[in-house]
Amino acid sequence: MELKNLDEIRHARAALASSSPDALDRLVATGVFAADPALKEAARTAVFEQCQTAGVYPASIHDLYLARGRGAVPPTFTVPAINIRGMAYETARALFRAMKALDAGAVICEIARSEITYTDQRPSEYVFVVLSAALREGWSGPVFLQGDHFQMNAKKYLADPDTEMAAVKKLTAEALEAGFYNIDVDTSTLVDLSKTTLEEQQALNGGLCAELTEFIRQHEPNGITTSVGGEIGEVGSKNSTVEELHAFMTVYRNALAQRGGGLAGISKISVQTGTSRGGIPMPDGKVADVKLDFETLANLSRIAREQYGLAGAVQHGASTLPATLFDQFPKRGACEIHLATEFQNMIFEHPRLPESLRQRIYDWLRQNAADERKPSDTEEQFIYKTRKKALGPFKRDLWSLPADVRAAIAGTLEQKFTSLLTMLNSRGTRAVAREHAPFVPGSFPKAGTPVAVHGPEDITGLHD
Repeated sequence: MELKNLDEIRHARAALASSSPDALDRLVATGVFAADPALKEAARTAVFEQCQTAGVYPASIHDLYLARGRGAVPPTFTVPAINIRGMAYETARALFRAMKALDAGAVICEIARSEITYTDQRPSEYVFVVLSAALREGWSGPVFLQGDHFQMNAKKYLADPDTEMAAVKKLTAEALEAGFYNIDVDTSTLVDLSKTTLEEQQALNGGLCAELTEFIRQHEPNGITTSVGGEIGEVGSKNSTVEELHAFMTVYRNALAQRGGGLAGISKISVQTGTSRGGIPMPDGKVADVKLDFETLANLSRIAREQYGLAGAVQHGASTLPATLFDQFPKRGACEIHLATEFQNMIFEHPRLPESLRQRIYDWLRQNAADERKPSDTEEQFIYKTRKKALGPFKRDLWSLPADVRAAIAGTLEQKFTSLLTMLNSRGTRAVAREHAPFVPGSFPKAGTPVAVHGPEDITGLHD
């Protein structure tokens, strides 16, 4: 599958200029799986050069979101932020096919701090694969790549604040260098509900979010204003309130002002409205129904726009919600919705996935994730909650499935993406995305493969 030497890469590079799909596919495989770093970098360089020629580039959604906040762009659509965990190239290709068919440009591809580890996808690889998929499907224009839940682990922070902050900053710098120009800061794990006033409860959250915003501004490329997201309530806890939004924004703005005038702040705010990351598996492995507080989402979105100039509120943990609910998000003014677990489930549960591979994955989980099994878990609950941890160890197996199997799974994903983009009213947003996210010279990432700055401890980060 991979190219074996630099001569083969040179030939593939020449074929790529003539729009050879096979050459691109082999360059992508080499850029992901080659054991030789020089081959990996050469393959990525070849693809990135072609991306620039074709007008495919990483971008920030910051200006589009601020235009929405000031009313220049109506809040009539919700941006899907899609976490690509497994079969990344095929999944991203399916997404870009759906985007192209609907002319939908306001779409984000993201990966969370915890996902980077258990899916074995460092930021540089993720950017490379997603941009390659866009190129493969004939996409042109901005591609919004996001670091999702760059989260402060509360236990680690309280034990050693400097070390945990340094870990988040190192990951943020790595992501920015790779081409992630959208970063969701998540310090909401440090909201302290034992404090008396709301501002005291949000003090660490708002203050550390401001510190990370300053760090991002110091490390983003010239000409790029990275879209930064804040969060006022940890997903899976109590629902957020308008008063908490005001308290967070007061603390955050004051803390940011103390770090120097003129720093651009956040462009959106994540809230809790009743969802749970990944859904709650029942004993039979099916996901429990949830009751979403759409009124809270609508009120927080409206106040975020009208009083703070933000794009609106962000809905997390939504991929396992009933499909019939998704048209409610644009109606309620939600600016962004994060979707992850269902796409992973669709891969694991697809009827064309070889049963032998599925059972090898589940056997691996029984051996390697046994410590995560709760005494009350059924087998179905255990598998549902842990199978994401197998995506990294079985990455090559999933990428190497027979072409017809990959096509069948990708086709199912494409249908799902098309349905979601349609219900979120993303159709026709390509022009407004281009208008507010033009290419910035000097912002295209280098093809090098930075050494990972984190180890297995990243897996302790929370995510749906």
